[in-house]
Amino acid sequence: MKRLALRMLAASTLFLTVAGTASAHRAWLLPSSFTLSGDEQWVTVDAAISNDLFFPNHHGMDPATITVTAPDGSAVEIQNAAKGEIRSMLDFKATQQGTYRIATGGGEPFYFASWEENGERKRWRGSLADMRAEGIDKKPDVEVSQSSRSVETFVTLGAPSTEVFAPAGKGLEFQPVTHPNDVFTGEPVSFKFLMDGKPASGLEVEILPGNDRYRDTPSVIKATTNAEGVFTFTPELPGPYWFTAGSEGDTVVDGMPMKVRSSYTATFEALPL
Repeated sequence: MKRLALRMLAASTLFLTVAGTASAHRAWLLPSSFTLSGDEQWVTVDAAISNDLFFPNHHGMDPATITVTAPDGSAVEIQNAAKGEIRSMLDFKATQQGTYRIATGGGEPFYFASWEENGERKRWRGSLADMRAEGIDKKPDVEVSQSSRSVETFVTLGAPSTEVFAPAGKGLEFQPVTHPNDVFTGEPVSFKFLMDGKPASGLEVEILPGNDRYRDTPSVIKATTNAEGVFTFTPELPGPYWFTAGSEGDTVVDGMPMKVRSSYTATFEALPL
């Protein structure tokens, strides 16, 4: 894949809309605890898309799309998964010491296509293989775009570890400078983004404290990644936070030009000192 141009902007594709707007639908994964102690612990994760952060009022995520990765990289069994109309949930048992990743999205990108046929606008969504099998890419004046998105959160049992953050080198990826389970109010926090394995510079990021439903102003924090792909901010309010960033540009896949969009969203917790 050859990237011709890349323009960084604050956006989330699909059901992830630009943060900071009053009517935005924000996707989030919220664990019952971000940090745990002991030999083993149960964790419950809420999964929803809502107008207000961590207050389910729009649509529940499909728990079948959510994975849990243990500190050693192995898959963790999900139990008691249930999909609700406005909130879904799942449980998992943490038995290894270290940091777990709970995620949906990622993996292979999916594709959108639109074209005119018999005076009617047609739209299609699916994999690249299906697009070719169905001849969608051969439609006259077809417009194709590639999209990928990730929604994640992290839980640590015992001491934080970093193995689950190993980059795959594809798309927009999060890298901790400050570990997301080691964040405290009043202290600077630094996170990093990679795009296709390289530092994503100039990326605009929006960070929002949870429970915005109960505030007169959203208290959005805005930051921009530097040449190393790092952005820094200082959380002032204790509690869960949500942040999002996205990129949009142009690419060519096997000779087919298309728009390419990537987004990343995560939740973490800031503890009072």
